[in-house]
Amino acid sequence: MSASHCRFLLVALAAGVLGAFTPQVLAQNAGCPEDVNSDGVVDSSDLAMVLSKWGPCETTLGWATTLEFEPNPAVVTDESFRQRMVSTGLPWRVRDNGTQMEMLLVPPGTYMMGASKDDSEATKEEYPAHEVTLTHAFYLSRTEVTQATWQATMKQKDPSSFHGATLPVNNLTFDQANQFCAANSMRLPTEAEWEYACRGGNTTPRYGALDDIGWYVANSQLSTHPVAEKLPNPLGFYDMIGNVREWCQDWYSDYTAAAVVDPMGPKSGDVRILRGGSWVISAAYCRASIRVETPTFFSFSIGFRAARNP
Repeated sequence: MSASHCRFLLVALAAGVLGAFTPQVLAQNAGCPEDVNSDGVVDSSDLAMVLSKWGPCETTLGWATTLEFEPNPAVVTDESFRQRMVSTGLPWRVRDNGTQMEMLLVPPGTYMMGASKDDSEATKEEYPAHEVTLTHAFYLSRTEVTQATWQATMKQKDPSSFHGATLPVNNLTFDQANQFCAANSMRLPTEAEWEYACRGGNTTPRYGALDDIGWYVANSQLSTHPVAEKLPNPLGFYDMIGNVREWCQDWYSDYTAAAVVDPMGPKSGDVRILRGGSWVISAAYCRASIRVETPTFFSFSIGFRAARNP
């Protein structure tokens, strides 16, 4: 719902017109915002047009340019996710004005985090599966951060093993990834946010056939590849479980069976969390729930994608 529609509805409610709408002839009052259909009269037809757009008011983000406000059903295939996106009143697909990265909205929701049911490849670190509720919407970069974006923002030598503007930047320590995020008013996603966005409503180990959705040791020719060449997940994100592994902001801790809300991980620890697959690892380690405890100074074949609060 647009801002003008919101203003009109508030005026209508304040005047008590929802029960008995009294026409107001406004033909001589040019530019009246309440005259939605521009017929010179504020009456029930205007109210009907407003009510047809009943819902959250559209929000404009000061830090981004809106590319598409409502989620595209051809991309966001889960209807419940589309409904939750719309209910936030936030634009679905945006471009960050500072980095020019495309980012997608991830709405609040509840899911089972950890080993998928009957996943024979799951490791002990993925158990027990447990219910997680995320109460706040956030934005996540549609692809892994590329070398072009890294160099334009950080003005540093590209540390990657393979070089190309659209290749994911890799060989990054946790601190390097965090520095990029801090410089751009972004952050690394939490581990719970990452898996929620990766699954996109899917409850199986992978959101598609691995050769179709990710680069791993059997199909990568032992190299990273340009982002977004494989099929996206049900929310429109690319390369979530292939190409390079990705830093999350959490310190590592073992799971418990208890349901949790907005988990952030422990306040301190010895190792951080990596998520996703990689061009150099086997299929067994390219799954939505795989988690790897990693020292912050480690960097081989590690990249990241950035998150941002609305």
